Amino acid sequence: MPTRSHLLAVASVLLAATLWGVFWYPLRRLEQAGLGGLWATVVIYASAALALLPFCLASLQRIAWRGARVGLLVLALASGLCNVAFILAVIEGEVVRVLLLFYLSPLWTVLLGWGLLRERPGGPDWIVLGAAMAGALVMLWKPEVGYPLPAGRPDWLALLAGFSFALANIEIRRLQAIPVRHKTLVSWVGVLFVALAWLAGTQGLAPPPAAPGAWLGAAVLGAPGMVIMTLSVQYGVTHLPVHRSAILLLFELVAGALSSWWLAHEGVRLGEWIGGALIVLSALTAAYRQREEKAG
Repeated sequence: MPTRSHLLAVASVLLAATLWGVFWYPLRRLEQAGLGGLWATVVIYASAALALLPFCLASLQRIAWRGARVGLLVLALASGLCNVAFILAVIEGEVVRVLLLFYLSPLWTVLLGWGLLRERPGGPDWIVLGAAMAGALVMLWKPEVGYPLPAGRPDWLALLAGFSFALANIEIRRLQAIPVRHKTLVSWVGVLFVALAWLAGTQGLAPPPAAPGAWLGAAVLGAPGMVIMTLSVQYGVTHLPVHRSAILLLFELVAGALSSWWLAHEGVRLGEWIGGALIVLSALTAAYRQREEKAG
């Protein structure tokens, strides 16, 4: 019989997956209220980072930062690109399509692990690669040109988010000496700086004339919203086998599909069903690979 802690861990992962799956909705409401995606990102992650900062200050002196500076810089940049690109993609694009293209991240993880960590692909890895590439081929295929091509800016942003997510995960694995909360803070600060740089290069840093309620809503979405989402994932992943939490996190796709159908009246085309099924297969195979690694 499952223990109470096991059930709580499962509930935590499902809560995080659900919240990430519906994260697009408050972002679009903020956009409608005059607070665009980039400014919403700045407020969300600034408030989340400020909430986490006091829990990191006490142990800063005991961490060996010197040998981890480059890795932390890469982590901050990758996390920043991942979150900014993801937020812009779910605001501008079709939610399910964006989520599925983002879930190509196992493909990038295998390739980056091969190139950066010298982890040669095994049997399950080739299934991950094959299924993910086939899914991407089906979803991105353009009959008029005869080859796969992202349909527009949201597709490119979703692909960038998935690749950056995989790179951030690689760096998290390499930075074993850095506590999780400090890596989380570095990631959130990276999102903040990438969003500000993106703003400076595209719109300028003059704040938009959004209503005070929009600014307050974005701050609440960051703290406690982003904090709860992150802690839920960390608790669940800590208390569950890696492969099980990875599978449960796929519930994000279900939450995204149902919420976008109900709230935005978005549908899913046949090619997206087929491509999505192949991408989910690659994610499940990646979870199986993690289970085998842990068992080994």
